[in-house]
Amino acid sequence: MEDILDVYTGKYDENRVLVCMDEVPRQLIGEIRNPVPAGRGRITRYDTEYKRNGTCVIFMFAAPLKGWRRAEVTEQRTRLDWAHQIKKLLTKDFPNVKKIVLVMDNLNTHTKGSLYKTFPPDEAKGYCDRLEIHYTPKHGSWLNMAEIEINVLVNHGLTKRVPTIGQMKKEVTAWNKSRNMTSSKINWRFSTDDARIKLKRLYPQFI
Repeated sequence: MEDILDVYTGKYDENRVLVCMDEVPRQLIGEIRNPVPAGRGRITRYDTEYKRNGTCVIFMFAAPLKGWRRAEVTEQRTRLDWAHQIKKLLTKDFPNVKKIVLVMDNLNTHTKGSLYKTFPPDEAKGYCDRLEIHYTPKHGSWLNMAEIEINVLVNHGLTKRVPTIGQMKKEVTAWNKSRNMTSSKINWRFSTDDARIKLKRLYPQFI
């Protein structure tokens, strides 16, 4: 835990960009009956019945000190999906940055081995050399600032049922563009000193 908190309080460096990454599955839900449109003093009303149209995954990358994020919808979240997302992060989002300080959970797909499984060895090594990975501890996903961005997207950007992956991509892209235009930043205030006081029970006890 303290490792992640130290990363968050490190000195800002344009050549070492902090990026938090997370992913979330979403159901694709269609309507069986048309919703009742909103009226004066009345919100849109949806029928309790709905149609399941499968699932998709939203990958979220956020650079909190830059007020930047990229949310992207995929059909799955395999090792190859994660590897291609990392390639895009390094070659398109931040092609000129020497090192990406990457914070994420320790899902078994989130490893440098996934890069070697997906790309030729020389290419995979080039990507690995530009990554400094920090894993959040078990049951400590709340330390990942990408979770905050996902909560904003899910609770404010996706407030209605989305029936298809094509529509989900449109909704997520529109939210992403709007939030990046405002350069919304995350004001993280939880420090190592706070952890040692408020989470004292999690530390070893010496008598």
